[in-house]
Amino acid sequence: MSERFSRLYGPSCDLIDAANAQDPETLIYRGESHPKELLHAEMMTRWVLLLDPQADEAQMLAARAHHYRRWLSPRSDYPSGRSGYLRWRTQAKKRQAAEVAELLGTCGYSDAMVERVASLIRKEHLSTDSAVQTHEDALCLVFLDTQLDDVALKMGEEEIVAVIAKTLPKMSARGVQAVALLDLSAQGAGIVSQAVALHAKSFESEGDL
Repeated sequence: MSERFSRLYGPSCDLIDAANAQDPETLIYRGESHPKELLHAEMMTRWVLLLDPQADEAQMLAARAHHYRRWLSPRSDYPSGRSGYLRWRTQAKKRQAAEVAELLGTCGYSDAMVERVASLIRKEHLSTDSAVQTHEDALCLVFLDTQLDDVALKMGEEEIVAVIAKTLPKMSARGVQAVALLDLSAQGAGIVSQAVALHAKSFESEGDL
């Protein structure tokens, strides 16, 4: 996929990948070590194309650059807790979108294309834009595939189950169905199963109000 993507999108892909290859944080995935954001970028493009085989160039570029140089805005720079997390995430998306827009501008893309890619990275109009929904689905799937077990170890099973249960409503039905394609560990599969049950129970409770 990496070579194919590079052939399709040329210098922009090479520049994005070269930047993300500098990520000092690594992930072990299926026995191999990868720069975290480079691995995420490659997996994002695969998932977006799988979820939407008709995905256009803007979607694919946004997927490739969704966490562009994210390590420059570490979570530790913000206060703990949900409010700190939300501030970090919002600022990170804005910075990433701005840097990617500048990069694409140097590659000769039109202003309209540059803004579309930036908008997708910022995940604007999630509830009304199917391309943004596909982007969100892919993000969730990449997280589950690469980080679920590690995050569960840090947070504890009960808390991560609650987090996944709150994440499910952000995904489309197609995205949720794609979770079955993931090769999760026994622990990961159990966490997702509990989260689905918790989400369903919460949904039923709301319906009784």
